[in-house]
Amino acid sequence: MALKSIETIRTGLQPNVTIVAIRDQDGNLGLGETFFGASSVEAYIHDVAAPVLAETTVDTPSAAAAALEPYVGYTGSGAEARGNSAIDIALWDLLAKRASLPLNELLGGRFHNGLPVYNTCAGYSYINAESRQSSSNWGTSLTEAGPGGGYEDLWAFHNEPAKLARELVEAGYPGMKIWPFDLAAEQSGGSRSADLRAGLAVLEAIRNEVGDEINIYLELHGQWTLSGATRLLHAVEPYDLTWAEDPIRSDQPEALAVLRSRTDIPIAVGESTGAGNLGYRALLEQGAIDTAILDLGWCGGITQGRRAAHLADSHGLPVALHDCTGPIALATAVHLATATPNVEVQEVARAFYHGWYQDIATGLPELREGTISTTSAPGHGIELAPGFLSRADTSRRVTTL
Repeated sequence: MALKSIETIRTGLQPNVTIVAIRDQDGNLGLGETFFGASSVEAYIHDVAAPVLAETTVDTPSAAAAALEPYVGYTGSGAEARGNSAIDIALWDLLAKRASLPLNELLGGRFHNGLPVYNTCAGYSYINAESRQSSSNWGTSLTEAGPGGGYEDLWAFHNEPAKLARELVEAGYPGMKIWPFDLAAEQSGGSRSADLRAGLAVLEAIRNEVGDEINIYLELHGQWTLSGATRLLHAVEPYDLTWAEDPIRSDQPEALAVLRSRTDIPIAVGESTGAGNLGYRALLEQGAIDTAILDLGWCGGITQGRRAAHLADSHGLPVALHDCTGPIALATAVHLATATPNVEVQEVARAFYHGWYQDIATGLPELREGTISTTSAPGHGIELAPGFLSRADTSRRVTTL
């Protein structure tokens, strides 16, 4: 692939998103994406990655990934890893388009025609204001009156959890992800002293309303100590959770292994792990997790993500793909997921899917009756929406290769 240029695109619709557009000498265009710290990622791509790509014969995405492998920070998900992830996704998209194949066909063919989903109960402006995971970045006030309809699901699971659960069941969603203990974690430092009553009331309301009609995925955002997480998981065991996600930071595999031995609740970890199979090996070898979560915009893209999925499979573990970041990342995840035997579920955020994703992109995966599937378009299927690039809050930077 003779590359012509690399472009970064940023948007006021979601300031944390960095879109990467790579064009080859024949005019074909591949799109990639990553999330968080957009200004840092953009600087890395143009100042560091672009010169490397200009000097490298990029025959495959894997060749580019090898050339871009950083000297420092190679086991994390910092700006280098996120920038490389977006580049990798764009190059796979470009390769599939050059071959006139849907991406999952290029990756070996469909194993799943579609995948069950769970709805991450975010709202339209969730994690929009800052590049960090905090209640200050929830994008909604929990003390004000409800928004009066739509998909403001974060407000709803705190204030009307039973009503939201019933709505999701009737809409065909088999699962919902919520984080009702984050405020308790922030107030207590994730310790055993945390007041769990508000979060437990949310779980109680959901189960009283819909029983076992919906799977509950409990997000904990890595904010808990070992002792605090142990107490919390013991408290929520009666609610039959599908998993507890990131109860402890993913770079503490020994503590996660101890926690897993103390509870019957499955432990899911990995969306922020970074560095593909390198970041997951310790978690798997320590027996620390029951499900590996992948975010292709953070772990090194498809090149590293598929290695991590195969590594999990070699340990007999399932994989789940992360969403709640952007339309290109979601489409790419669904393509990899449908081509990977040990993927069991795909995350979606319906507030994003039906909200700002539609303002940025066309060709989104098909979300219907609790399942998601790819389109038949070449590549990952995403094209930028008409008028998106001409918006006043869209910025672009191009480097010629």
